[in-house]
Amino acid sequence: MTDPIADFLTRIRNAIIAGHKVVEIPASNLKKDITKLLYDKGYILSYKFIDDKVQGTIKIALKYHPKSKISAIKSIERESRPGLRKYAGASELPRVLHVLGVAIISPSQGSMSHTEARELQVGGEVLCYVY
Repeated sequence: MTDPIADFLTRIRNAIIAGHKVVEIPASNLKKDITKLLYDKGYILSYKFIDDKVQGTIKIALKYHPKSKISAIKSIERESRPGLRKYAGASELPRVLHVLGVAIISPSQGSMSHTEARELQVGGEVLCYVY
């Protein structure tokens, strides 16, 4: 696998399309940070990190509207990829749907949303957009 972040996002996207309530994803520190951000911003219901002494697994409970069964995540897209990295400075961080969505940025301090990065005046790699 050449792009584990794209695999992470694709597994979530496919689980939403199939209507699954829970999705399991192989763990890494960056994936754990992205999962925490998605939870903090209200896009997922809950998560659990399972350590199996090898790589570990992340169990994510997806969030749906109770009556209409529409997912909280409308779109989750990879921006930067291994063949073409996308970086943004502190002054040029993207806005997603006029601040209705979240751009996940990876500066040297660890993963954060575009609003947190703007407050701290740091730039970094633009990993993905979620709305």
